[in-house]
Amino acid sequence: MVEQIGYKIIGTVTGIKGECSWGHKVGDKFELSGFNSAGLCGFFYHDAFPYIIMLQFSGSFPEEWGHPDVVELECMDRAVAVKLELRRLR
Repeated sequence: MVEQIGYKIIGTVTGIKGECSWGHKVGDKFELSGFNSAGLCGFFYHDAFPYIIMLQFSGSFPEEWGHPDVVELECMDRAVAVKLELRRLR
């Protein structure tokens, strides 16, 4: 078990177009980090990883994106299109 490093990042499934083969449902919440994929599909974790690391280690998003501590990403599988909100807890 890796000790908490940096900020906690919470992922929340906010939408699904189809049926996720990994079993994710709208409302699912899990803690993600550079050391913990929390059961997220490898492809989606790969795409989300740079955002997770940036949030975990004090980076922030531009004001034009809406909020410096939050970003919403979408799964690369267009038939499923799982939407995931990443939020840094301060």
